[in-house]
Amino acid sequence: MNGKLFDFIKSSPTAYHAVDTICKKLEDAGFSRLEEKDGWGALGPGAYYVTRNSSSVIAFKIPSEPAEGFMIAASHSDSPAFKIKENGVVKDKNFVRLSTEKYGGLLMSTWFDRPLSVAGRVAVRTEDGVETRLVDLEAPFCVIPSVSIHFNRNANDSASYNPAVDTVPLAGIASGVTPRSAVAAKLGVDEKDVLSSDLFLYNPEGGIEFAGAISAPRLDDLECAFSSTEAIVSASPTGAVAVSCVFDNEEVGSSTKQGAASTFLRDTLMRIANAVGKGDDFRRMLASSLMVSCDNAQAVHPNHPELYDKTNAVMMNGGVVIKYNANQRYATDAVSSALFRLICERAGVPVQSYSNRSDLPGGSTLGAIATCAVSVNTVDVGLAQIAMHSSYETAGAEDVKYMVSALEKLFSSSVVCLGDGKYSVK
Repeated sequence: MNGKLFDFIKSSPTAYHAVDTICKKLEDAGFSRLEEKDGWGALGPGAYYVTRNSSSVIAFKIPSEPAEGFMIAASHSDSPAFKIKENGVVKDKNFVRLSTEKYGGLLMSTWFDRPLSVAGRVAVRTEDGVETRLVDLEAPFCVIPSVSIHFNRNANDSASYNPAVDTVPLAGIASGVTPRSAVAAKLGVDEKDVLSSDLFLYNPEGGIEFAGAISAPRLDDLECAFSSTEAIVSASPTGAVAVSCVFDNEEVGSSTKQGAASTFLRDTLMRIANAVGKGDDFRRMLASSLMVSCDNAQAVHPNHPELYDKTNAVMMNGGVVIKYNANQRYATDAVSSALFRLICERAGVPVQSYSNRSDLPGGSTLGAIATCAVSVNTVDVGLAQIAMHSSYETAGAEDVKYMVSALEKLFSSSVVCLGDGKYSVK
């Protein structure tokens, strides 16, 4: 399973590539592509998917019997990185450097002194107008060089980085290839026909497994995106529509047309309800639905156990993590937690409970954001990892299979609301 995860991560250097990789996996499994611009009409039992912005995708399976609701897993396709600006080249007589800005909350020190490549999408001129194309230079293209210890004697005492100065990537000495010319050559198009781009730096290093652990770039959140895709492909839904969502832009707040705060999920669920002849019952279907928001969790760091709550800390290889927060930065409550625990119990998957240390506020994720647009019982879960938001992260070697098993059972189950606070799980 981890080998397949590493292959997925390697083919997914950006959110655009992650969604493209997922779509190929879905098509190989017999899912039919739908377009938002088209009328869907009636949809019979089967497997379908739809994308938005080429960086978010929703896949779903309609069961053969009438569906009471939706069983939803949501994850995200993006990871913290450096994005190359539109005018992305800084040249002088000695160097070619790249003008970049931070995307998301990077652990900046981990990006220094390692060969970085460039990937993303470009908008290319066509006879009809514009077409977007994916590009991945694959080979190392630049490096963010550290300042020598001889000129920064306090480098090992404390570190503060200015993204306009300290993390400007070096792409060449004296004369170097620019990102635009490089991607044009890679795509075999004239540079003047590259009208615009969304290009990111990424760590091209592959994943490894060792001593009960796995390390790879972008485990947050490609580990969960991979797991939900594997699960929906193998699941056999009964009594509910199985839905796997992978959203872009979680790392910058989700408030985009393709993020979890957008209309994408609600639009799609409403169209599914209409397509199966239950449009008038859409709100009733939401009452009998469960969403599992999947985004990795903070495992106990072996060198800093003092940073974690004494009774709600989690370990790598300990199973799926349910995340709790009194201020609803996580959407979990007693009902959604109980429903998911029951599903994991039936799947034979171990479960852990996570809360932040009370004086150390943690991050948030897409669950609470998505429920503002689609009000369903929602539980925030993840897999335990350390070095979150590093350019190379570490997690447990056993946990991916736990998440896949839990989500496969989710997609093969249904929840029926018998009244506010009372549910049947089938």
